[in-house]
Amino acid sequence: MEDISKEYTNGEVTVVWQPHKCIHSTKCWKGLGEVFNPRIKPWINIQGAESENIVNQVHQCPSGALTIKGEA
Repeated sequence: MEDISKEYTNGEVTVVWQPHKCIHSTKCWKGLGEVFNPRIKPWINIQGAESENIVNQVHQCPSGALTIKGEA
């Protein structure tokens, strides 16, 4: 499988999505559905919430498929 990654930014924070790592835990969209919605394309609406809320939700991703660019 190709290791694709996509970036979504609002100017303050950049979310990196690596679909090959996703285990479909649903934590992202159940926790912050106004940003993460697998029923629409693109499925990440980075304008859907405050940056702090997005960062906090990304940190809940158990597989590491969602990360914040620039964080170690």
